Amino acid sequence: MGTYIENIVDEHEHIFHSQYSPVPVPDNVTLPEFVLQNVELYGDKVAFVDAESGKGVTYSEVARDIHRFSKALRSLGLRKGSVVIVVLPNVVEYAIIALGIMDSGGVFSGANPASHTSEIKKQAESADAKLIVTNSTTHEKVKNLGLPVIVLGDELVEDAMNWNKLLEAADRAGDDLMKEPINQNDLCAMPFSSGTTGMSKGVMLTHRNLVANLCSTLFSVVPEMIGKVTTLGLIPFFHIYGITGICCATIRNKGKVVVMGRYDLKTFLNALITHEVTFAPIVPPIILGLVKNPIVDEFDLSKLKLQAIMTAAAPLAPEILTSFQHKFPGVVVQEVVPSSFYNISKSLPRNTPGELCVRSQCVMQGYYKQVDETAQTIDKNGWLHTGDIGFIDDEENVFIVDRIKELIKYKGFQVAPAELEAILLSHSSVEDAAVVPLPDEEAGEIPAASVVLSKGAKETEEDMMNYVASNAAHYKKVRVVHFVEAIPKSPSGKIMRRLIKEKMVEKIKENSLTKSNT
Repeated sequence: MGTYIENIVDEHEHIFHSQYSPVPVPDNVTLPEFVLQNVELYGDKVAFVDAESGKGVTYSEVARDIHRFSKALRSLGLRKGSVVIVVLPNVVEYAIIALGIMDSGGVFSGANPASHTSEIKKQAESADAKLIVTNSTTHEKVKNLGLPVIVLGDELVEDAMNWNKLLEAADRAGDDLMKEPINQNDLCAMPFSSGTTGMSKGVMLTHRNLVANLCSTLFSVVPEMIGKVTTLGLIPFFHIYGITGICCATIRNKGKVVVMGRYDLKTFLNALITHEVTFAPIVPPIILGLVKNPIVDEFDLSKLKLQAIMTAAAPLAPEILTSFQHKFPGVVVQEVVPSSFYNISKSLPRNTPGELCVRSQCVMQGYYKQVDETAQTIDKNGWLHTGDIGFIDDEENVFIVDRIKELIKYKGFQVAPAELEAILLSHSSVEDAAVVPLPDEEAGEIPAASVVLSKGAKETEEDMMNYVASNAAHYKKVRVVHFVEAIPKSPSGKIMRRLIKEKMVEKIKENSLTKSNT
């Protein structure tokens, strides 16, 4: 992953650099300009296609409608730096909307369409949003937020602007609309953190941040691959990886995105086979389903053209990885990690676990209107403290062990939830699992597990605790097990530990109250 360089700052500084030469990042180019370069050579090629309906848009339509929407927004009076909230599932027009916002000088901020109205309102208020883009299905959630609304599709919705009519009006408007100059250091995106461990915050990203990100992730793409990669667009586009790593990266390389608006294992496998997907960025829960769900056996996997998958957002248990490689031989598995390791007071050498810290042109500018939170995350030397615990071995491999905020402190010992989850997932009767800390008067915190059992499984909570105890040190034993129907996860696949902990505490209180009343 990198070349180890000692004594860069002083004798105590250990910094890991990439083994590759620095990637050049072009100056004075916005993200839309960067990804649309040479688009005229691929005008008739399909850029985005819906996995189920087959609806598609070509590159000429993508380029045209980005500029039409940009012009429409400026005609509405949107000023440079104004935030537009996009509340949509994955649709073929999504990248057009996001890049149109950026091209107009606005700031794209994606929101989960499954969010409650109060959550969307909180994001809009936190971002000082000026406009919302949604569809007729979600319009009900945003219509009373006091902001102008644009509705995607043919349907005319009362008190909302229609997407198609807006673009048509832009065509009729003159070309004399003032376009404020856009600097590469201007903000272009404001995704909100997932809020898995705390309150959600607006992440400020500039055009240069995202252009640099694409340059660093696509530098190894050889000319022969341009226009040849078909990528699965399942990870939510409102997530920064979805819009940048899938949509923008594909437009830059003139490939095709197969868009999935919702996850269903049968639809997922049909999309892979029917559309001949070659690259699929997915999350560990989907890999778990591919390994353990019997539905997979209904498909002829020999028809797959899949060459690689990429997994991120959560740890992938070694047993699950091995099972996947056995079931899908020849499919390369890429695990993404962001490079220097620190403990609380100093940087650390190889093979020593510590916090992963990152410094690059891709690092955010900070949290919007959150000065203290920004200072706690990005230090005075520009290192972003990821909160991930990991180490680099002698062969340049980066290993992520867990999250600092998620570590369980049992009687002074530190217990990594991911380790215990991997043990639980290795049990033949366990479909999914999550481990969280519960407060304990004697120990401080104890490991507690929510477990999803396979259909027909006979194991008890005590059986699960004994299984972990037989595979882990005594202080790592799971002290509480609750069987649940499903593990709550964010759209990007992260375990919602805060929610799990709250539910477990609530259940324990209810059980205690019931016992005291009998």
